[in-house]
Amino acid sequence: MSKKIYLCQNCGYETYKWLGRCPACESWNSFVEEKVLGKKRESFSEDILPVGISKLKTNETNRFSTGFFEVDRVLGGGVVKGSLILLGGDPGIGKSTLLLQLAGKIGQTQKVLYVSGEESPVQIKLRAERLNIFEGIDLITQTNVMEIEEVAVKGEYDFIIIDSIQTMYLPELGAAPGTVTQVRESTGRFMRLCKEKNKTILLIGHVTKDGYLAGPRVMEHMVDVVLYLEGERHNTFRLLRSVKNRFGSTNELGIFEMAGEGLIEVTNPSEFFLSLDRHRDCTGSAVIVSLEGSRPFLVEVQALVAPTGFGTPRRVATGFDYNRFVLLLAVLEKKLGFRLSVHDAYLNVVGGLKLAEPAADLGVILAVVSSLREEPLPNEGIFLGEIGLTGEIRPVAGLEKRLREAERLGFKKVFLPKQDISFKTGLEIITLENLKEVIYKLFSV
Repeated sequence: MSKKIYLCQNCGYETYKWLGRCPACESWNSFVEEKVLGKKRESFSEDILPVGISKLKTNETNRFSTGFFEVDRVLGGGVVKGSLILLGGDPGIGKSTLLLQLAGKIGQTQKVLYVSGEESPVQIKLRAERLNIFEGIDLITQTNVMEIEEVAVKGEYDFIIIDSIQTMYLPELGAAPGTVTQVRESTGRFMRLCKEKNKTILLIGHVTKDGYLAGPRVMEHMVDVVLYLEGERHNTFRLLRSVKNRFGSTNELGIFEMAGEGLIEVTNPSEFFLSLDRHRDCTGSAVIVSLEGSRPFLVEVQALVAPTGFGTPRRVATGFDYNRFVLLLAVLEKKLGFRLSVHDAYLNVVGGLKLAEPAADLGVILAVVSSLREEPLPNEGIFLGEIGLTGEIRPVAGLEKRLREAERLGFKKVFLPKQDISFKTGLEIITLENLKEVIYKLFSV
């Protein structure tokens, strides 16, 4: 027996009547009617008994390499056999290209099945030839989850790619592919296939205009790993970031460069984000060392401050949290007396990287002051420190890794807050207590 309900296509909220606005995510006109099959209540089995945790035996996680060091880093050392992985990203960002390259590498040692619900096998073959992949992958075009399960089990495939989860459907549900019910139930079927048959499945998921994976949020809770492929379409770099990982850290970052032959790993991110031919003695430019997981890399932060032509000054931050940028400008005006309320302020992180850690605060503030006063910062210096609301400069974590990377790339000085340094470094360390002190040391006031 089936019943009719209304589901929000953005968040999966259920109701028995149509609503114009979703009470959960507050989106308008997002409810669609769907049929839900009633399930019979199953009797309890007498064979299911609890087991004491002390009696359970654990084995080391069985991982295998993808052939890409950057992907293995993000996954925590490789793919765990029998796991369900979800990869999201904007259209055209390179999700299918990355997974086809992974399939080519893994196909050298395992049986790989590439399931496409959007392209024909000939189209995939043409892209594979461009990526120099000629064997090791079996292709099918299918959207019926039950038939995909049958092919995967009969063919004894170890690694399965589903492109994409929004095109998959279960016939008994009666809903169109891509709806909340179909995406949720299809993901559940693939999850059971992973756990029962010990197969590794990688799902491609589309994202909404807000940057979130399309479909119900419960889908992200069902899978073992959630990855995002980020980057601007007009830029050549791509960032692979983990937002959920049951088998490793979510702090690591994989960096790739998009080329004619596919995605190429960037083994030296500092030289990638910090242009070697960047302009020297240029105002509004500061270099900081960002730490993503266990990987440090140098990034150039640029600021432009100009008198405003309107009543309300503009604030634009690219690659940096907007609210954090406004807060730092308020600290500059309140504690140091800079009249930024009559100036437009623009901030850009070179290379398109998104900085989220507070250690970049000092570099951002000094880039702004440098542009405002038309005085360049030292070319061979880097700037690290979190800024408090009272103008103090606070210590940063992972200092040794940051300074080692800066020294390797030829920098001579580091401006940072007072904190214990238990390691040796060839950099000249200039310690700071507050913003007023650093302004007097770096600018003619």
